Amino acid sequence: MQPVQKFDVVVIGGGPAGLLAGGRAGQLGMKVAILEKMEKPARKLRITGKGRCNITNLKSYDDFVGEIVPNSHFLAKAFGNFFSSDIINLLESNGVPTVTERGQRVFPASGKAWDVAEALVGWAKRCGAQLFNHYEVESLLVSGSAITGLKVRVNKLSESIVFSCKAIVVATGGKSYPATGSTGDGYRFAQQVGHTLTDLRPALTGIETHPAFSFTGRLTLKNVQTTLWVDGAVAGEEFGEVELADYGLSGPAILKLSLKSVDAFRSNRKVRITIDLKPALTEEKLEARIIRDTSRSGYFSLEMLLRGLLPPPLVPVYLRLMNLKPKLQAALLNEAERKKLVGHLKNLSFEMTGYRGWNEAIVTAGGVSLNEVDDSTMASKLVQGLFLAGEVLDLTGNTGGYNLQIAFSTGWLAGQSAAAFVQKNA
Repeated sequence: MQPVQKFDVVVIGGGPAGLLAGGRAGQLGMKVAILEKMEKPARKLRITGKGRCNITNLKSYDDFVGEIVPNSHFLAKAFGNFFSSDIINLLESNGVPTVTERGQRVFPASGKAWDVAEALVGWAKRCGAQLFNHYEVESLLVSGSAITGLKVRVNKLSESIVFSCKAIVVATGGKSYPATGSTGDGYRFAQQVGHTLTDLRPALTGIETHPAFSFTGRLTLKNVQTTLWVDGAVAGEEFGEVELADYGLSGPAILKLSLKSVDAFRSNRKVRITIDLKPALTEEKLEARIIRDTSRSGYFSLEMLLRGLLPPPLVPVYLRLMNLKPKLQAALLNEAERKKLVGHLKNLSFEMTGYRGWNEAIVTAGGVSLNEVDDSTMASKLVQGLFLAGEVLDLTGNTGGYNLQIAFSTGWLAGQSAAAFVQKNA
């Protein structure tokens, strides 16, 4: 006979959405279990933001939701219940002061994502939630159209355990960074009970291109203008940092354009990305500067000219692009060559050939259809007692703290709603 553990609410997943859901349900008097299949909760949270953790963003509500697709209005109730100031207050009251940086991005003052994870774990426990590590959910248990529990395997032992409960919150994350445990389990559970998934694909990810330039490490281009072209028309623009990698392009500006790029590429459309390395100068002013520099007295090589215009690692790249010798006197550039150089500086062009996969994508685009989830409670419209939160939903935010806030807010509302459901059906 299978062992049975009884709880009011069981949360699947110990990430940001799961911890908020479990803690909130515990605050409201529920007996709560948070089941985490990894050796410790919040594995992905501990490495997010290159280990710094961009917690949220302090932009106005309208600007904030403008960074979320495909339907940011779905989050109105969740954000109304728990928003950026609320997660900041929760963390600061649990020993994690925050700082606000460029772009209204909020980080822990320590610069350590680990501190955020530990604070949320401690808070959830103090709220009464019990955490079970190495507990991997096999399937949901449903009677008629209502949740009755789930089957769990512990440390891959042969015998399963049954957790009986009246409400389940699925907060398993997406498919990105699978080594942290986000391997798409929640999508499988949702489909098991009849939910529809929209197309799953990597988002906030690097773009593979031709050409691709190889350097020692990655070369960061700062304060450049990046333009996304789809079938010859402008589809997006971003100003900021771009990283040149051996496979193509990455960095904040590219990540912000990546979902549009990936979707267009998957639709077999022609995708091109151009970078303006000198956005502060018009082509005419840039050419005038080059003429002025090349007219300087003394020996002034093309290599020296380019070193005044480009990061040093890009100089040989441009010499190859223009098929020119580095020791050529810059003054000997003819008008056509000069205009060609200006064109490359203002319009460095890359053809998209692919994109980086789940191991490198920051988040998953797509998920459980929002049409099948009640936006006021995060409850499934198909199964009583089932709630969904975080990345398992078809919601994707831009880089800048938006995705974590989606997880915190939907997790909080799901936990609160699950507790209300249990109380109503006691």
